[in-house]
Amino acid sequence: MVTPAVEISGLVMRYGRTTAVDGLSLEVRPGTVTAVLGPNGAGKTTTIETCEGYRRPHDGVVRVLGLDPYRDGRELRPRVGVMLQEGGSWSGAHAHEMLRHVASLHANPVPPDALIERLGLGACGKTPYRRLSGGQRQRLGLAMAIVGRPELAFLDEPTAGLDPQARRATWDLVDELRDSGVTVVLTTHYMDEAERLADHVHVLDHGRLIASGSPAQLTSEGAENTIRFSARAGLDVGSLMSALPLGTKVVESAPGAYVVTGDVDPGLLATLTAWCASHGVMADHLAVERRTLEDVFLELTGRELRG
Repeated sequence: MVTPAVEISGLVMRYGRTTAVDGLSLEVRPGTVTAVLGPNGAGKTTTIETCEGYRRPHDGVVRVLGLDPYRDGRELRPRVGVMLQEGGSWSGAHAHEMLRHVASLHANPVPPDALIERLGLGACGKTPYRRLSGGQRQRLGLAMAIVGRPELAFLDEPTAGLDPQARRATWDLVDELRDSGVTVVLTTHYMDEAERLADHVHVLDHGRLIASGSPAQLTSEGAENTIRFSARAGLDVGSLMSALPLGTKVVESAPGAYVVTGDVDPGLLATLTAWCASHGVMADHLAVERRTLEDVFLELTGRELRG
């Protein structure tokens, strides 16, 4: 049996009378990318900070790489990389010297110059941290989190403030970390990012785990998928609906615009196109649409990710 990289059981965290995390239990498998999602106030930041050893649980058990992150912090710290949303840096220090200083604290760091080039930090070497742009701070924070070759990396909003090119480069780097065996736990407000990167997703709300699974599992379970196509106006949608599997619905949402909803699979698609062919209908712009992770998130929480 593989030991989880992160194991949380019955975690409770309070701020005064407010319960931020309410009996949370979840696991992170080693060598995977796991996204922890939730609207503001869901408890995800408190949960991650507890895993990083910054907070002691009020109740429950947290184990990171088999260790108690609060009690065994000295032993655990060299094995874990932490990317803070604000960078966790000294305001007057220069970007390159900060990265080189962090690298010097590790026995076998990634060469800092390689990360500087990879993450496009070459132009800000002598710029004080306080003068870096938001995107530069994020890239520097990521570099500082992984320069020590961690077994496990916690990445908080790794692409916030990045332009599309830098965002894609960061995604590629996260893929490479996983491929090299590093476990990555990330928080993000970008649902497409979670869907693109994560092997597993945990959705939190009001301090509790409300859904878990791969992006594919979460977007397929209970989903009514949709096919849209264009054709001449006034098709006999009743005839089409009777040809399709029971439970499938067809509507003409606007003249010449048709929407088919139901359990979309290759058989339904083949039946739909066969009906069109037998009735002399040219189905233009036919497209299969499925629920996204954002759709699932809104259904589960009733709130936008940023709350």
